[in-house]
Amino acid sequence: MASSTRTRDAGERTTQQTRRRFARRQWARRWLRWKPVVALVALVALVVAGVYTVYFSDALAVDGVEVTGNSRLSDEQVLAAADVPVGEPLARVDIDAIRSRVGSLADVASVDVSRAWPHEVLVTVEERTPVALLEIAGSLRGLDATGVVFGTFKPAPPGLPRVRTTSSTSADALREVAEVVSALPEDLAATVDHVEVETVDRITLVLRDERVVRWGSAAQSEEKAAVLAALLGQDAREYDVSVPGTPTTTR
Repeated sequence: MASSTRTRDAGERTTQQTRRRFARRQWARRWLRWKPVVALVALVALVVAGVYTVYFSDALAVDGVEVTGNSRLSDEQVLAAADVPVGEPLARVDIDAIRSRVGSLADVASVDVSRAWPHEVLVTVEERTPVALLEIAGSLRGLDATGVVFGTFKPAPPGLPRVRTTSSTSADALREVAEVVSALPEDLAATVDHVEVETVDRITLVLRDERVVRWGSAAQSEEKAAVLAALLGQDAREYDVSVPGTPTTTR
């Protein structure tokens, strides 16, 4: 009788073990089927959380703007033009719009705007460099190498020639003047008192000793400068290098 009971108990244990192994195998098969789904759901949840954190929460919001490269323009002037939306998520800040607004300042030659993670916008300014000065309405304005008029200078930067215009002087003529002045060698530029411009092809240099140089247009400016350097050794009051191949002098 005891032997029969032990046999029955052993059989039940074997049956239970078999059922457990079967259940484990069933669970393993079900897990293999659901594992990719669970992984995908987890990935989607992670992406959603990341997108929310970066684009919609204040965890990565703008809390400051750094301005570099400016000297004539104050930080306040650049910041006012940039109009960066402090408190907005950094990822949603319109970098191109900021670049356009700062670039519209007359003193700015170029500007770079970037995100400085996690909380700042970086505005790097390159200001225009004057090659000459214009007197407009009693103020001295800068003229850069591309012919753009900008800024107000007081006192006048040393060594820069002044440009005298007429009421009919065009923007094209100013660009020609800028090209002429930019092409002058440093030693020659230092001798120029002012530049008179009537039209794009009627540009005249007046030297500090009152000698006059008929320059013409900006074409062949480097060649004209070389010819003029050779002619200045001659005793003359007027030099015409508008056609550098056949220059003339007048006493």
